[in-house]
Amino acid sequence: MTSIDPTDFIEVPEGTLTFQNEKQQAKFELGVCMAVYKWDELNIAVENQWGGTKSNEKRDWISGIVIELFNDSKVVDNQLIEETLLYAMYDEFETQIDNDSALEIAALILKIYRQVQVENYNLIDESYNKWLEKESKKKEIQKVHIEKDPNNPDISDSEDDEDEDDEKESEDVDMDVDKPEPQGPIIYDDGFELVQKGRRR
Repeated sequence: MTSIDPTDFIEVPEGTLTFQNEKQQAKFELGVCMAVYKWDELNIAVENQWGGTKSNEKRDWISGIVIELFNDSKVVDNQLIEETLLYAMYDEFETQIDNDSALEIAALILKIYRQVQVENYNLIDESYNKWLEKESKKKEIQKVHIEKDPNNPDISDSEDDEDEDDEKESEDVDMDVDKPEPQGPIIYDDGFELVQKGRRR
Protein backbone atom coordinates (compact mmCIF):
# COMPACT_ATOMS: atom_id res chain seq x y z
CA MET A 1 0.00 0.00 0.00
CA THR A 2 1.23 3.51 -0.83
CA SER A 3 2.18 5.44 2.30
CA ILE A 4 -0.17 8.28 3.21
CA ASP A 5 1.14 11.72 4.08
CA PRO A 6 -0.74 12.92 7.21
CA THR A 7 0.16 16.52 6.35
CA ASP A 8 -1.43 16.40 2.88
CA PHE A 9 -4.01 19.20 2.74
CA ILE A 10 -6.50 21.17 0.67
CA GLU A 11 -6.71 24.94 0.92
CA VAL A 12 -8.59 27.81 -0.68
CA PRO A 13 -7.29 31.40 -0.73
CA GLU A 14 -10.46 32.84 0.81
CA GLY A 15 -13.81 31.75 2.19
CA THR A 16 -14.30 28.10 3.08
CA LEU A 17 -13.93 24.78 1.27
CA THR A 18 -17.69 24.61 0.63
CA PHE A 19 -18.49 24.25 -3.08
CA GLN A 20 -20.57 27.11 -4.46
CA ASN A 21 -21.99 24.83 -7.15
CA GLU A 22 -24.90 22.90 -5.59
CA LYS A 23 -24.27 19.74 -7.61
CA GLN A 24 -20.61 19.69 -6.61
CA GLN A 25 -21.46 20.21 -2.94
CA ALA A 26 -24.13 17.48 -3.03
CA LYS A 27 -21.74 15.04 -4.71
CA PHE A 28 -18.99 15.85 -2.21
CA GLU A 29 -21.31 15.26 0.75
CA LEU A 30 -22.41 11.94 -0.77
CA GLY A 31 -18.75 11.05 -1.31
CA VAL A 32 -17.92 11.73 2.35
CA CYS A 33 -20.81 9.50 3.44
CA MET A 34 -19.62 6.71 1.16
CA ALA A 35 -16.05 7.04 2.49
CA VAL A 36 -17.24 6.87 6.10
CA TYR A 37 -19.41 3.84 5.23
CA LYS A 38 -16.25 2.11 3.92
CA TRP A 39 -14.56 2.34 7.34
CA ASP A 40 -14.62 -1.29 8.50
CA GLU A 41 -13.88 -0.48 12.14
CA LEU A 42 -16.88 1.84 12.27
CA ASN A 43 -19.11 -0.70 10.49
CA ILE A 44 -18.23 -3.35 13.10
CA ALA A 45 -19.10 -0.90 15.88
CA VAL A 46 -22.45 -0.09 14.24
CA GLU A 47 -23.38 -3.71 13.53
CA ASN A 48 -22.68 -4.67 17.15
CA GLN A 49 -24.46 -1.54 18.41
CA TRP A 50 -21.49 -0.45 20.52
CA GLY A 51 -23.02 3.02 20.35
CA GLY A 52 -26.44 1.81 21.48
CA THR A 53 -29.64 1.43 19.48
CA LYS A 54 -28.92 4.62 17.52
CA SER A 55 -25.54 3.44 16.21
CA ASN A 56 -26.67 3.88 12.58
CA GLU A 57 -27.61 7.49 13.25
CA LYS A 58 -24.24 8.09 14.94
CA ARG A 59 -22.42 6.90 11.82
CA ASP A 60 -24.38 9.43 9.75
CA TRP A 61 -23.57 12.10 12.34
CA ILE A 62 -19.85 11.33 11.93
CA SER A 63 -20.22 11.94 8.18
CA GLY A 64 -21.86 15.24 9.03
CA ILE A 65 -19.08 16.49 11.28
CA VAL A 66 -16.47 15.66 8.62
CA ILE A 67 -18.45 17.66 6.07
CA GLU A 68 -18.58 20.53 8.58
CA LEU A 69 -14.78 20.59 8.68
CA PHE A 70 -14.82 21.69 5.03
CA ASN A 71 -17.78 24.04 5.46
CA ASP A 72 -16.10 25.89 8.35
CA SER A 73 -12.47 26.03 7.20
CA LYS A 74 -10.30 27.28 4.38
CA VAL A 75 -7.75 24.50 4.94
CA VAL A 76 -8.21 20.82 5.88
CA ASP A 77 -5.52 18.15 6.08
CA ASN A 78 -5.47 14.37 6.51
CA GLN A 79 -4.49 14.60 10.14
CA LEU A 80 -7.45 16.83 11.04
CA ILE A 81 -9.91 14.42 9.40
CA GLU A 82 -8.21 11.41 11.02
CA GLU A 83 -8.34 12.97 14.49
CA THR A 84 -12.00 13.92 14.01
CA LEU A 85 -12.88 10.33 13.07
CA LEU A 86 -10.90 8.85 15.97
CA TYR A 87 -12.41 11.21 18.55
CA ALA A 88 -15.90 10.49 17.25
CA MET A 89 -15.31 6.73 17.50
CA TYR A 90 -14.10 7.07 21.06
CA ASP A 91 -16.87 9.45 22.18
CA GLU A 92 -19.79 7.76 20.46
CA PHE A 93 -18.75 4.08 20.44
CA GLU A 94 -16.19 3.96 23.29
CA THR A 95 -13.77 2.39 20.82
CA GLN A 96 -10.12 3.30 20.49
CA ILE A 97 -8.58 2.60 17.06
CA ASP A 98 -4.83 2.03 17.04
CA ASN A 99 -4.28 1.39 13.32
CA ASP A 100 -4.13 3.67 10.27
CA SER A 101 -7.67 2.92 9.07
CA ALA A 102 -8.96 6.41 9.96
CA LEU A 103 -6.03 7.98 8.10
CA GLU A 104 -6.90 5.89 5.03
CA ILE A 105 -10.49 7.19 5.13
CA ALA A 106 -9.16 10.74 5.53
CA ALA A 107 -6.95 10.36 2.45
CA LEU A 108 -9.93 8.97 0.52
CA ILE A 109 -12.01 12.02 1.48
CA LEU A 110 -9.30 14.41 0.25
CA LYS A 111 -9.12 12.42 -2.97
CA ILE A 112 -12.89 12.72 -3.38
CA TYR A 113 -12.72 16.48 -2.77
CA ARG A 114 -10.08 16.92 -5.45
CA GLN A 115 -12.10 14.88 -7.94
CA VAL A 116 -15.23 16.92 -7.24
CA GLN A 117 -13.21 20.09 -7.86
CA VAL A 118 -12.74 18.96 -11.47
CA GLU A 119 -16.32 17.59 -11.62
CA ASN A 120 -15.19 13.98 -11.78
CA TYR A 121 -17.88 11.97 -9.97
CA ASN A 122 -16.95 8.45 -11.14
CA LEU A 123 -15.54 7.25 -7.82
CA ILE A 124 -18.51 8.65 -5.87
CA ASP A 125 -21.11 7.17 -8.23
CA GLU A 126 -19.38 3.80 -8.23
CA SER A 127 -19.23 3.72 -4.42
CA TYR A 128 -22.87 4.79 -4.16
CA ASN A 129 -24.06 2.11 -6.60
CA LYS A 130 -22.16 -0.57 -4.66
CA TRP A 131 -23.73 0.66 -1.43
CA LEU A 132 -27.24 0.55 -2.95
CA GLU A 133 -26.64 -3.00 -4.16
CA LYS A 134 -25.46 -4.05 -0.71
CA GLU A 135 -28.51 -2.49 0.96
CA SER A 136 -30.82 -4.19 -1.55
CA LYS A 137 -29.34 -7.59 -0.68
CA LYS A 138 -29.84 -6.88 3.03
CA LYS A 139 -33.53 -6.14 2.43
CA GLU A 140 -33.95 -9.37 0.43
CA ILE A 141 -32.46 -11.36 3.32
CA GLN A 142 -34.83 -9.63 5.77
CA LYS A 143 -37.83 -10.46 3.57
CA VAL A 144 -36.94 -14.16 3.59
CA HIS A 145 -36.95 -14.15 7.39
CA ILE A 146 -40.18 -12.15 7.68
CA GLU A 147 -42.38 -14.04 5.22
CA LYS A 148 -44.48 -16.87 6.74
CA ASP A 149 -44.37 -20.38 5.35
CA PRO A 150 -47.93 -21.83 5.26
CA ASN A 151 -46.51 -25.37 5.55
CA ASN A 152 -44.45 -24.47 8.59
CA PRO A 153 -46.48 -22.11 10.78
CA ASP A 154 -44.77 -19.59 12.95
CA ILE A 155 -43.78 -20.75 16.41
CA SER A 156 -45.50 -17.74 17.89
CA ASP A 157 -48.81 -18.89 16.37
CA SER A 158 -48.57 -22.27 18.10
CA GLU A 159 -47.63 -20.50 21.31
CA ASP A 160 -50.74 -18.35 21.00
CA ASP A 161 -52.84 -21.49 20.54
CA GLU A 162 -51.27 -23.00 23.63
CA ASP A 163 -52.03 -19.84 25.58
CA GLU A 164 -55.65 -20.00 24.45
CA ASP A 165 -55.87 -23.66 25.50
CA ASP A 166 -54.40 -22.79 28.90
CA GLU A 167 -56.97 -20.02 29.31
CA LYS A 168 -59.82 -22.39 28.44
CA GLU A 169 -58.53 -24.99 30.90
CA SER A 170 -58.26 -22.38 33.64
CA GLU A 171 -61.82 -21.24 32.89
CA ASP A 172 -63.00 -24.84 33.17
CA VAL A 173 -61.25 -25.19 36.53
CA ASP A 174 -62.83 -21.95 37.75
CA MET A 175 -66.25 -23.18 36.72
CA ASP A 176 -65.74 -26.41 38.65
CA VAL A 177 -64.73 -24.54 41.78
CA ASP A 178 -67.49 -21.94 41.60
CA LYS A 179 -70.26 -24.43 40.85
CA PRO A 180 -69.86 -27.59 42.93
CA GLU A 181 -72.14 -30.48 42.08
CA PRO A 182 -75.17 -30.69 44.41
CA GLN A 183 -75.04 -33.51 46.94
CA GLY A 184 -77.97 -35.31 48.47
CA PRO A 185 -78.64 -35.33 52.24
CA ILE A 186 -76.43 -37.60 54.37
CA ILE A 187 -78.56 -39.94 56.54
CA TYR A 188 -77.04 -41.90 59.43
CA ASP A 189 -78.08 -45.47 60.31
CA ASP A 190 -80.19 -44.26 63.21
CA GLY A 191 -82.24 -42.00 60.92
CA PHE A 192 -80.69 -38.62 61.76
CA GLU A 193 -79.76 -36.26 58.88
CA LEU A 194 -76.37 -34.51 58.89
CA VAL A 195 -76.71 -30.70 58.86
CA GLN A 196 -74.31 -29.44 56.13
CA LYS A 197 -72.81 -25.92 56.30
CA GLY A 198 -73.53 -23.51 53.50
CA ARG A 199 -76.62 -25.39 52.28
CA ARG A 200 -79.79 -23.34 52.26
CA ARG A 201 -83.18 -24.61 51.27
